[in-house]
Amino acid sequence: MTTINLKNLILSASVALASPVWADSQIATEALQAKQQGRPVKAQHWMVSAANPLAVQAGADILAKGGTAADAMVAVQAVLGLVEPQSSGLGGGAFLVWYDAASGKITTLDGRETAPLAATPRLFQDANGQPLGFFEAVVGGRSVGVPATPALMQEAHRHWGKADWPDLLSAAHRLARDGFTVSERLAKSIAWDAERLASAPDTAAYFLPDGKPLQAGDLLKNPAYAATLADMARGGADIFYAGPLAFDIVERVRTANNPGKLSLLDLAIYRIKERPAVCISYHGNDVCGMGPPSSGATTVGQILKTLEGFPLAGLGPDNLQSWRLLGDASRLAFADRARYLADSDFVPVPVQGMLADRYIAERAALLQRDTALPTVSAGQPAYDHGLNQSDDISLELPSTSHISIVDSYGNALSMTTTVENLFGSRLMAGGFILNNELTDFSFASHRNGRPIANRVEPGKRPRSSMSPTIVLRDGKPVLVIGSPGGSRIIGYVAQTIIAHLDWGLDIQAAISMPRLVNRGGIFEVENTPFGAKMAPKLEAIGYEVRLGKITSGLHGIAIGTQLSGGADPRREGIVIGQ
Repeated sequence: MTTINLKNLILSASVALASPVWADSQIATEALQAKQQGRPVKAQHWMVSAANPLAVQAGADILAKGGTAADAMVAVQAVLGLVEPQSSGLGGGAFLVWYDAASGKITTLDGRETAPLAATPRLFQDANGQPLGFFEAVVGGRSVGVPATPALMQEAHRHWGKADWPDLLSAAHRLARDGFTVSERLAKSIAWDAERLASAPDTAAYFLPDGKPLQAGDLLKNPAYAATLADMARGGADIFYAGPLAFDIVERVRTANNPGKLSLLDLAIYRIKERPAVCISYHGNDVCGMGPPSSGATTVGQILKTLEGFPLAGLGPDNLQSWRLLGDASRLAFADRARYLADSDFVPVPVQGMLADRYIAERAALLQRDTALPTVSAGQPAYDHGLNQSDDISLELPSTSHISIVDSYGNALSMTTTVENLFGSRLMAGGFILNNELTDFSFASHRNGRPIANRVEPGKRPRSSMSPTIVLRDGKPVLVIGSPGGSRIIGYVAQTIIAHLDWGLDIQAAISMPRLVNRGGIFEVENTPFGAKMAPKLEAIGYEVRLGKITSGLHGIAIGTQLSGGADPRREGIVIGQ
């Protein structure tokens, strides 16, 4: 298990200005110690769990002043984009799931980036029609889609916010202006990616001053980000979609090495979309998340429904058969994901058919065995359109963040937010990283003469694995959960839901437990004592196993008679509640 440097995290948190919640440094210490000791944080009124102490502090301050979960999210995201730019920010996108206590309804907002109108299915192919190498496509302007996170922040605030908009950006503005302490995780990310960060002058100047990577403990100021937030406080998210900043974004994309096709029109026409939640029933709970263009809720839902008839609770987490069942249910779901899931505004997606009881029963019947399935392939769910599609060919590498919040009004928010790859396209504008989300599309448009659902098309949103999830029982939320991790996100979230609901682990234990993930082929097993014990057993029943480092970033809140929060020990986030 990754160890967390408690001293450095407390140092990082201490640079922020004193606040109603953090004026007592004991709260910071206790939050960090709880995670290290594997204990959930407990609270009665509100709670926030996110990937960096400074961002959690900003959200906690808003909640302590009577703000809603939507208000707190804006504050958290604004800080994350500054202190964790390798993972998310104002130049990226996000999916948001909201439980409204007043109405009892679940709402999902699609803040996914869109492809430029000038994009074609050959965007990531060479002159001979062959797919580019991943980083050939990523680094530079070609991979940049329309930034969506600012519009999502504003839309959530418009729907559910109570606080004044400028107040929600003030903590991030102060940190950008006065400086924050570079964390170990950010410093390691910069060092690992220094060569690609050096490819753009502005990015190199910020992350590699004097040609050397920033170090943990350095004080880092970002006056350009502070200026962007000041403009955003006055003009809202509109400044990203028209005007000088929009022009700067387009200019950076179109004049970069490996130039892209983004235009001012693409920015001007971007809109957040409210979409129907995808919910499935699992052992008396309703598990709700984001539908297409996210594959998260559909694929997590398929995994859980396929397993519902098996005695996972009785088998427990130490039983090899629990992992066989979870592994093969995941393999079957990923096979369907590759065939069918994409932006439903462009491609008919059989979500209902993929989650139908009859179809799930057919898939579950395949698991009535004691050894691994020798092969898996996409099934044939009820599908009126009858399209003859081929399986997807795309990479989805991890660099994302997750925010879970419950406010004092009973509202709950789960939001997964990303720039896609580490530091996105490696381009910066306005002090923030621009995404490389377009590389979540399939680089090939066809395979064996059949179209791929997740091919590039103008205005389309690339498929994602982000799985922000809210679990309800009797109409009330009992779990708010999500994670970064590329396409492993689906496995992380499904495993954590099972660990909490079926195996009875508290939220911190469920988040901390070793990760075992299967995305359709190799069983990826986290290199822990438990993983080392389980790996040869999985091999003995027919799996190809890879034992190694797996870095989830789960942040969750369990809701019962009190709030109970957890933060992934593999990263630097914490939980604060009151």
